[in-house]
Amino acid sequence: MPVHQRLSVHNVTFYGAALAELEGHWADLGVSRLSILDDQVLDPEFPKLLQRNDYTVEAVTHVFAGGRLTTDTQAARDALLAVIDAAAGVGARVVYMLTGGRDTLAWPQAADRFAGMIAPCVEHAKRAGVALAIENASSLYVDIHLAHTLRDTITLAEMSGLGVCIELFHCWAEGDFEAMVQRALPRTELIQLSDYVLGDRALPGRAVPGDGAIPLEPFVAQALAGGYAHGFDLELIGPRIEAEGRLAAARRACDVAGAMLARLGG
Repeated sequence: MPVHQRLSVHNVTFYGAALAELEGHWADLGVSRLSILDDQVLDPEFPKLLQRNDYTVEAVTHVFAGGRLTTDTQAARDALLAVIDAAAGVGARVVYMLTGGRDTLAWPQAADRFAGMIAPCVEHAKRAGVALAIENASSLYVDIHLAHTLRDTITLAEMSGLGVCIELFHCWAEGDFEAMVQRALPRTELIQLSDYVLGDRALPGRAVPGDGAIPLEPFVAQALAGGYAHGFDLELIGPRIEAEGRLAAARRACDVAGAMLARLGG
């Protein structure tokens, strides 16, 4: 049975699976939108897979600068440019990123460096018709990323001319969350959903939507009321997902999130 047309299940849910196995999972789930890794969009077999299926590519994930902003600037740009071109070739809507870690740079220095490094890629993406965005991620990923609150993510996106991917799992408990969502919505290109069970200490400790404490429905309602028109990506990783089984957890997440979107008129 097809899932809600605005839902995708991020391929990191099935991390390590080959394209043929992923194709089977997508068919089992009934998804029509895909959320994939950059090495998958660069795989020459991927366009052939799309040709024999009725899929659209919602999002492609990329770690900018190989995870380090102090690395070679041109190499970082070239890697992203290749992903942008491959994304455009398969009609992908957005490439969203981790920024690369700052090493010994202070945050303002690293933010300025990121904005300067990525500027030609921003212009190239506009010409290619592909949106670029950055997501918020836990400070435990500071080795490969700069933006660890939704506020900092928006600030960096505004500095760099980028969109925002709201990763709900990593920002829902922030004190200014609702205000920051409102500020982010005009440039939000992707929303990622999962849940968190109070007391879990593992990272990534995600749960199927509805199993935890995140106020998912009020957030999605705010996003829809604010004019958000793109997809909702289910990123399901961690011990709870493994215990249930990746495909079973993804199927249940699609059912829960799809029913919620239907209730909200999304």
